[in-house]
Amino acid sequence: MKLDLNHVQFFSAVRNDWIRLLDSDEAKDTTIKALKYQVEIGHVKIAAFVIMPNHLHIIWRVQNEYNLEDVQRDFLKFTAKELLQLIKSKKGDQGVEELYVGLKDRTFQVWKRNSMSIDLVHEWFFKQKFDYLHHNPCQPHWQLSLQPEDYKYSSARFYETGDDEFGFLTHHSEI
Repeated sequence: MKLDLNHVQFFSAVRNDWIRLLDSDEAKDTTIKALKYQVEIGHVKIAAFVIMPNHLHIIWRVQNEYNLEDVQRDFLKFTAKELLQLIKSKKGDQGVEELYVGLKDRTFQVWKRNSMSIDLVHEWFFKQKFDYLHHNPCQPHWQLSLQPEDYKYSSARFYETGDDEFGFLTHHSEI
């Protein structure tokens, strides 16, 4: 079956300075909450994702009536605020010191500016990014799991079992 790849994006957001801000399950759960919200309000359909210790990858389709840049900005802004609150609640004000940037438009910065968003216009390119995303936790420098489906914060298990434990995934054949 040929995939309809119109408006399908491979999106990556990286923690500023590659700091491992997403190490804890609580931080990852905060990101899951933000992804679920984007689906619930109808901004996106999500085919695949992985949340790594300092970055995340998503394959999503921004719905036609929404602007890609607005959806990305809102997602990153929401996760940044939530992650800052989480850090403050765990470590106090000292915990957010490594996020201090002191710029005119912001005091703290969670995500690197200019997150990567690539149109997935060919099926081979979609498959390459889909496989890369799911195998990321298995890379030797991460050692987060031996098999993609064993890593909790990924959609790989959904494609192995058909069970959407996150409640927001759409199979890539239906996105």
